[in-house]
Amino acid sequence: MRKILIVKTSSLGDIVHMLPAVVDAMRQCDDVQFDWLVEEGFAEVPRWSPLINQVIPVAMRRWKKALFSRQTWAEIKRLKKQLRLQNYDCVIDSQGLVKSAVAARWAKAEQGIWGYDAKSIREPLASRFYQRTFKVNKNQHAITRNRHLMAQALGYTLEGLVLDYGLSTVVFPDLALEITSPYIVALHGTSRVDKEWRESYWGVLLTTLHTNKITVLFPWGNEREHQRAIRLADKHSNVLVLPKASLSHLAGLIAGAEAVIGMDTGLMHIAAALDKSGLGLYPVTRPFLTGVMTGGEVNKIENIAGLDCENVDLVISQLLKGIR
Repeated sequence: MRKILIVKTSSLGDIVHMLPAVVDAMRQCDDVQFDWLVEEGFAEVPRWSPLINQVIPVAMRRWKKALFSRQTWAEIKRLKKQLRLQNYDCVIDSQGLVKSAVAARWAKAEQGIWGYDAKSIREPLASRFYQRTFKVNKNQHAITRNRHLMAQALGYTLEGLVLDYGLSTVVFPDLALEITSPYIVALHGTSRVDKEWRESYWGVLLTTLHTNKITVLFPWGNEREHQRAIRLADKHSNVLVLPKASLSHLAGLIAGAEAVIGMDTGLMHIAAALDKSGLGLYPVTRPFLTGVMTGGEVNKIENIAGLDCENVDLVISQLLKGIR
């Protein structure tokens, strides 16, 4: 049995993007076992996969804020000790950053660290930490890049392998909300203001969905998003502002939705992993490289980019098409 550590620490979307590569490997190889090193705040996601043996949380984001703290260095020491006890055959760093390469070196691996070559990653210096490197086209979608890296590392091809996140059998915890009508989930929050959709556009969409007797669930991750959701709920009776919830609870709500609409955010990739229909809105970013991709051979979530996001009538019609 080959014991392999995956290093893919963040962000949320990037972690979801790695899941299909794990499914590919387990289908093509009968002698592999995967552990996963991941940021503590996203550790729920690889735990969803029944194919992951052990999830090992790392706290680089938190440690960075208290780099000179004794507690920080004590935690790093404990993590290094934990990794050294595992005796991996190899470590596959699919993050391709210097910080992930450094973390990968904390593990004990007989065949060393494997990853992208210098021309295949955003931080070429990271490749100097690897004992084996692989060339993967930078102009491919992130999911495809992960799948090709894993295939080259473990010696198989992607021919005939359909995109699959491996989450079809997962049962998520219930948030215990009383929702009696069909609903969609609106993922309105994102990491940058310029990646958001105008609040007035959400208002037009909500009015149309009210006519169609559809409830709209608004999750939120910070106070700015919370207040926007509250403002929309004050004006539209078909809005339900969710309580602060874990990723697993949100995934459960997404799994039960008629459709999902959202911005360039990690939660949209969870929707894709759960094979939902809907719309991804990309006002300023390029969905070609990191857009939402559902499993199977047909993408059930349509990505709308650039100025098309300003066409509210187009967005509404495409969303309703997916619901019906």
